[in-house]
Amino acid sequence: MAVGTLDTFPKLLMHHAHARGARPAIREKDLGIWQTWTWKRFADEVRALAGGLHADGLRRGSHVALVSDNRPRLYAAMCAIQCLGGVPVPLYQDAVAEEMVFPIQNAEITLAFAEDQEQVDKLLEILPRCPTLARIYYDNPRGLRRYKQTQLRSYDDLLAAGSKLDQSVVDREIDKGGGNDVAGMFFTSGTTAAPKGVVHTHASLLGPARTAAEMEKLGEKDVILAYLPPAWIGQNIFSCAQAFVTGYCICCPEAPETVMTDMREIGPTYYFAPPRVLETLLTQVSIRMDDASSVKRWLYRKFMGVASRVGGALLDGKPVSIVDRFFYFLGDILVYGPLRNVLGMSRVRVGYTAGEAIGPDLFRFYRSIGINLKQLYGSTETAVFVCIQPDGEVRADTVGPAVKGVELRFSPERELLIRSGGLFREYYKNPEATRQAKDAEGWFHTGDAGFFDAGGHVKIIDRVKDVGQLADGTLFAPKYLENKLKFFPYIKEAVCFGHARDRACAFINIDPEAIGNWAEKRNMPYSGYTDLASRDEVYDLVRECVERVNADLAGEPEIANSQIHRFLILHKELEADDGELTRTRKVRRGYIGEKYEPLLKALYSADSMVHVSAQVRYEDGRTGTFSADLKIRDARTFAPAAAKHAA
Repeated sequence: MAVGTLDTFPKLLMHHAHARGARPAIREKDLGIWQTWTWKRFADEVRALAGGLHADGLRRGSHVALVSDNRPRLYAAMCAIQCLGGVPVPLYQDAVAEEMVFPIQNAEITLAFAEDQEQVDKLLEILPRCPTLARIYYDNPRGLRRYKQTQLRSYDDLLAAGSKLDQSVVDREIDKGGGNDVAGMFFTSGTTAAPKGVVHTHASLLGPARTAAEMEKLGEKDVILAYLPPAWIGQNIFSCAQAFVTGYCICCPEAPETVMTDMREIGPTYYFAPPRVLETLLTQVSIRMDDASSVKRWLYRKFMGVASRVGGALLDGKPVSIVDRFFYFLGDILVYGPLRNVLGMSRVRVGYTAGEAIGPDLFRFYRSIGINLKQLYGSTETAVFVCIQPDGEVRADTVGPAVKGVELRFSPERELLIRSGGLFREYYKNPEATRQAKDAEGWFHTGDAGFFDAGGHVKIIDRVKDVGQLADGTLFAPKYLENKLKFFPYIKEAVCFGHARDRACAFINIDPEAIGNWAEKRNMPYSGYTDLASRDEVYDLVRECVERVNADLAGEPEIANSQIHRFLILHKELEADDGELTRTRKVRRGYIGEKYEPLLKALYSADSMVHVSAQVRYEDGRTGTFSADLKIRDARTFAPAAAKHAA
């Protein structure tokens, strides 16, 4: 079919099917074997699926929910919905049923795609509260044979029915589509309030994706691994928008547990990871090195010292002495190359991190071993690409300058304001929130505090609402402190408090894998997370980490007084199911402060012990009550003048 202007996802798909029909579009690892969909097969499946959806009553403007891991059929369903002018609304696949009620009600979802029995069960559970939901299509039929609900229909049945229908109606609907049509709705993570449906058009998604692709010279030979939640807009940008703009191949892992193995096999050239993923990978590296022989540990320490000194400079093309180049070359053979291979990053040409602030030490580690990791800045409302660090201008403390077509400025309160073609159209059914976020001149108020540095790069401090002051007027940026703490492999999560108080204190979540490995090497028996978290030896280990952070903070005059004075190790891991984290794993600091108010009060008292009794939610939905006595420990702080000696 003649697609005319390539201003929508379906038109781009048909273009690729014509221009590069035999090239791989999507790969999926199924039962240990990589299966490939070509662009032609992808387009054929989408058109047949769209025909079946049209016969089932899907019309322009209808909203369709999708609850699935990254699968070729998920992306086919999304594009089929767009072919008919419908609006795909991806939901988090790990969300409990209750969390799906608001999006389905708010968006008036009529149809839904579910990957398997687990997702079908969630939708059936909330069906009485979601009267608009008339049909549920499922992909994997395992466990569903005896389900008799009339709303259920298999993906295969829909596809077979659509393939027998006249495709001309689908072609006409594709031709009707334009760049200003709605392409998708993405619900925010709800860190501080109820989620909001962010409405994006084809133009607002494809425009920034095309600009960034041109900047990084992405093309059809590039490969990306799609392993993050499809409901997050970042995954949609990297695995849909940019793939459709450039024609590169999307690879779907077999399961979340096999991501690392699958990544090593597929060797992506283009990679994205939020800081929490990079932290987890570094923790695994640290654990493996702790278990290595003394010779390997010596080599690792020796050459990582070389890497930290010159690795970033080599990556940026800056001058480095011949001696350092030789040692780095030797280190690449013995340490860095094998390490990149273990991480699955041997072929990565461009890597991004975003989603939240990344610790500078963590960022420098990946760049030092030869991975071209860069920071970008964006949000759900801005279609991700607002700022990108250009090659040769990569720094740990900035997110880069504005990309082409984006205007930036800061308000008197240091809030970053954005105006670009990638801005969302509106918050669905929430005009008041839309007016608060987008002013009359088209500036989007991000809620992030920052400033421009001397080179025109943007520096983000924290959320405006989170940046505060201690009682003595010292700047208090909790996220900055938390990122420093999380660089240590033994600390999985941290929540810092201190606004309007006389000192900073912290809740700590230990990493059970790293601490467990540390305990086993010392023949320290333990029965589980809670037992491990209560051990004096573990408290001493965590205190060392906190004090090293304090030593670093002492060298930064603006925040030297925000060193952490007291801390406790929480009795349980923070969980999204318990409301303590968002589905994108961001800390809900305000909620945690309210939920554990007695613990917070104890931190700011003279107590050395506090009793906690809390309700926990299990994976099957049941709840239980947990009680424990938590220890509180003091951490040594350092005078700013003694920073060099302390470090």
